[in-house]
Amino acid sequence: MVDPGTDLPTAPAPPLIALDGVTKSYQEGGATRVVLRDVTLRVAEGEHVAILGRSGSGKSTLLNLVAGIDAPTEGTIAVGGALLTALSERERTLFRRRTIGFVFQFFNLIPTLSVLENVRLPLELAGQRGRPADDAARALLDQVGLAARADAFPDRLSGGEQQRVAIARALAADPPLLLADEPTGNLDAETGARVLDLLCGLTQAHGRTLLVATHSRAVAARAHRVLAIEGDQVVQAEAERVGALAT
Repeated sequence: MVDPGTDLPTAPAPPLIALDGVTKSYQEGGATRVVLRDVTLRVAEGEHVAILGRSGSGKSTLLNLVAGIDAPTEGTIAVGGALLTALSERERTLFRRRTIGFVFQFFNLIPTLSVLENVRLPLELAGQRGRPADDAARALLDQVGLAARADAFPDRLSGGEQQRVAIARALAADPPLLLADEPTGNLDAETGARVLDLLCGLTQAHGRTLLVATHSRAVAARAHRVLAIEGDQVVQAEAERVGALAT
């Protein structure tokens, strides 16, 4: 790459996510079960990548590794320049609070907190309190069309509304990376499509990187790039094979 202003070569921007030789295995009785093997992967800042695979293929495991929730059996993982495999469990927890927002299939809202309090929670964990935290949370609820439901509790919302709250919560601490695990998997097709429009639109508007684990061909089709888990390998999915990999 050359900077036209100087005509001097410049280094390409480093990837936001870098996995090198990552293997994850579990002990099941006396046997070893390999879920992912020798995964090397790069995701650029601002990219939207789908991880496509059937249930139980290892999609959630891959997201958990990127988030530092799980540690690899072998290999290294770096996110935003931080080498997760060199951090302690506490350091990885603090790193997640600053760097990663989550959207889950089953929403994972805290039932004893109001909609506003759920969205405000990541801000409070980051040290932001009082009126500034309230204003920021309300602004996000307005973006997802739920400003009028700020005082409601999750059990009073539809599934689509709960997932919209979850998207607002994921964006609250302004993380550079969003991880979404089957974000439309618990919604009907029409509601899921609206939620996906919102997730993709807000991620792009906020300039965030989005990594989505899904079994849905429609969800995968919205990504810039589709990777597939086949056996214990992560491979580039060819367009004509995406339908066969989805269930």
